[in-house]
Amino acid sequence: MVNLVTSDNESFTVEKAVASRSVLIKNMLEDVGESDQPIPLPNVTASVLKKVLEYCDHHKNEPMPTSEDLAAEDTRKRTTDIGEWDQKFIQVDQEMLFEIILAANYLDIKPLLDVGCKTVANMIKGKTPEEIRKLFNIVNDFTPEEEAQIKKENEWAEDR
Repeated sequence: MVNLVTSDNESFTVEKAVASRSVLIKNMLEDVGESDQPIPLPNVTASVLKKVLEYCDHHKNEPMPTSEDLAAEDTRKRTTDIGEWDQKFIQVDQEMLFEIILAANYLDIKPLLDVGCKTVANMIKGKTPEEIRKLFNIVNDFTPEEEAQIKKENEWAEDR
């Protein structure tokens, strides 16, 4: 078992197989050896770690993806396909979605990071810049002239 301590000082005792889905934690465990010392996770809150551990527990028996596996994946598939369990798991509010993405990046859990990023990609697919701004509450700070210039420079990217 492994003891993880979050930024808000909550402790989680989890199976080593679950915690080791995180490359960061796996490397820390290898560095400290068989120690009962808690592993601090200063960039992750308890509510987010709880969700991340749920993901890791569900996927604990799957083989860890290698860099060759990730490179061999079909690019088109990578951007859109999300497994059924992962789709249900990632149905959270936008703030939690971005917190999960940040935690997956920090903890080095590539499959979870991919699920989060694919979810965001699917959210913006087919939307106009204005719809995306509204979806993510982004203020448009371009002047009309700057926006016209950007559209002109990127005409080649428009769907025909």
